[in-house]
Amino acid sequence: MSASPAKPLTIKVHPEDNVAIVANDGGLPAGTELPGGLVLREAVPQGHKVALVDLAPGDEIIRYHVVIGYAAVALPRGSWVNERVTTMPSARTLDDLPVGTRARRDLPPLEGYTFDGFRNADGTVGTRNILAITTTVQCVQGVVEHAVRRIRAELLPRYPNVDDVVGLEHTYGCGVAIDAPGAAIPIRTLHNISRNPNFGGTAMIVSLGCEKLQPDRLMSAGSIPIRNSAAPDTIVLQDEQNVGFESMIDSILRTAEHHLAILDKRRREPCPISDLVVGVQCGGSDAFSGVTANPAVGFASDLIVRAGGTVMFSENTEVRDGIDQLTARAETPEVAAALAREMAWYDAYLERGSADRSANTTPGNKKGGLSNIVEKAMGSIVKSGSAPITDVLSPGERLKKKGLVFTATPASDFICGTLQLAAGMNLHVFTTGRGTPYGLAEVPVVKVATRSDLARRWHDLMDINAGRIATGEATIEDVGWEMFHTLLDVASGRKKTCAEKLKLHNALVLFNPGPVT
Repeated sequence: MSASPAKPLTIKVHPEDNVAIVANDGGLPAGTELPGGLVLREAVPQGHKVALVDLAPGDEIIRYHVVIGYAAVALPRGSWVNERVTTMPSARTLDDLPVGTRARRDLPPLEGYTFDGFRNADGTVGTRNILAITTTVQCVQGVVEHAVRRIRAELLPRYPNVDDVVGLEHTYGCGVAIDAPGAAIPIRTLHNISRNPNFGGTAMIVSLGCEKLQPDRLMSAGSIPIRNSAAPDTIVLQDEQNVGFESMIDSILRTAEHHLAILDKRRREPCPISDLVVGVQCGGSDAFSGVTANPAVGFASDLIVRAGGTVMFSENTEVRDGIDQLTARAETPEVAAALAREMAWYDAYLERGSADRSANTTPGNKKGGLSNIVEKAMGSIVKSGSAPITDVLSPGERLKKKGLVFTATPASDFICGTLQLAAGMNLHVFTTGRGTPYGLAEVPVVKVATRSDLARRWHDLMDINAGRIATGEATIEDVGWEMFHTLLDVASGRKKTCAEKLKLHNALVLFNPGPVT
């Protein structure tokens, strides 16, 4: 593979593949002769596939050594292969899946690495020290936002060991069928987000008073630990003692100051990697995602698991077409059965909405060279590395085991991030090929660019450039180790991510499969 951008550069993932992607910035024009003598019959954009052999209608199109589609028309070698000239394979059945059949590659322990974190009474560790204000219903969000601005301006400077204050905004709480099937998902999600390690075990709640999701119901979804108190401090805006807007704000500020004083006493201390919980996700994906950024994330994931830490990967529709790869890596038959169960649940969920997994791919994905969800899934799944899968979480559940865990979520960036927060992640890795300013206020988000051109243009939004892998300037291992060390620096507070510096963050979006009334 030539590192010179002036020369035609294509990437073939597996020797048996019959397509390759064009790696050059700006793509390649018609008539370009590739190494080996193949001549492009038409212009091929960057990231898009070129046929390496003659393909007749119905012939398999193979990338990642997987059939990602079929030729819809004759495609002579040198043709541009895209979603308009291909058809998608049917989804694999969930019957007779391989269980734990992949030869287990025992990863040697990785020792000698720590990070500086904030220890919590429940045994978890935070990478940030944040005061979180939980809300039971969207109706109170305007009041909470006003209070948060006041807290940051008037109180936070007096508590220098507290990193920030965030209001946990969401659009749930009322106007919903609160007892319908599926209603438990958003409730336990919000409950478990309130217990995220970055919030220090100190919780306060702002309620309106008349909403369906009452504070006691939110708390009864599990136990929210708050020092030695029996329940979190709750401010109810409709209570008689709140006379006017300023009275509401004063109530929130008084409670917040009590919690800030508790959090301010906390100090970072050396913690083993086993206390690190990293959520990995991709958004704005392109054809480079599966050959640069995501394999590097997979390498770093293996390092974290080797060191005793936890990595969560997600996105149901982006692993569905590789479900046999996952069940083959399941640590136990029970884990394999849980993987199949979550896929079946989501298949049924999509069917109820008259949709299927093909609805996943976006215009940006296709512009970036991904023809369909099968190709996208093959590139997405490599974020999980090669470790055995130790557990499966349903949406909104909290982490129970360490190692590599599949956290079942929709592929929506915002919902996936929200559910990984609920599961207990204290650090987030997000890869992108098309580019997105995605961030979360609750945990640091390390952004990884799949292409050097994106890293150059968005130089102050991307933390790591994995595009160097495509041009031969770095290996997957090089970028994986760089990512591992960056994660430790960010987790320890020695380094802030681009999104943190710019204070860019997306709203929390609860997954609610139940009806709205």
